[in-house]
Amino acid sequence: MQEQISFFTGFNSHDLWFLGEAALKTLWISILSISIGSVLGCVFGWIIHESKWVAGVFLSPILDAFRSVPLIIQLVLFYNFAPMIGLDLNTFMSGVIILTFYTASLVTNVARGGIESVPLSMRRASRSLGMTYWQDLLHVVLPIGGRTVFPAWIGVVLSVMKDSALVSVLGYVELLKASQILITRTQEPLLILSIAGAFYFALSYPISLYASKFEQRWTK
Repeated sequence: MQEQISFFTGFNSHDLWFLGEAALKTLWISILSISIGSVLGCVFGWIIHESKWVAGVFLSPILDAFRSVPLIIQLVLFYNFAPMIGLDLNTFMSGVIILTFYTASLVTNVARGGIESVPLSMRRASRSLGMTYWQDLLHVVLPIGGRTVFPAWIGVVLSVMKDSALVSVLGYVELLKASQILITRTQEPLLILSIAGAFYFALSYPISLYASKFEQRWTK
């Protein structure tokens, strides 16, 4: 009697390790994108606050495009357009670039809001005490404005970490893509998605917990 050939196999320990590696890839692409994007967003926020002309003509329209166009469209368009202008980028680098500018577009408004949350009278007082412009930014605006917008920035961090799953459309094997591969092979979507959700929770919850404790110490 001829044996039946099965194209599906059950979930095993190697699959769990595969998901763990994919979770680390998700964490890595998120760390790079959020770190660089946050720095760029702070710079852009400062520029928009200081120069309405530059903001209105150059920065704001570009950043509005990154905020308005769905991230999945940005990823697909950039990945396919990059070779046309001579950029030989793999899926990882393409994802990092788009996620970085997407993060920057979100952090820009957060940073601008932080600067504008500091009362003008306080800034004038610091200058009257002999502080330079940069000393005022460092010792007055950063502590007060940063404390105000810190929760909003944490919200951006968690949002971008989850949005990094969309890089899977380019073929980058992060957590969601790895889950799709295993679902196709094992036909156990409930189990695998539950494990993937647990990994996302394990990545996100420590950030929320640490941010909450850090904010409590900061406001004391």
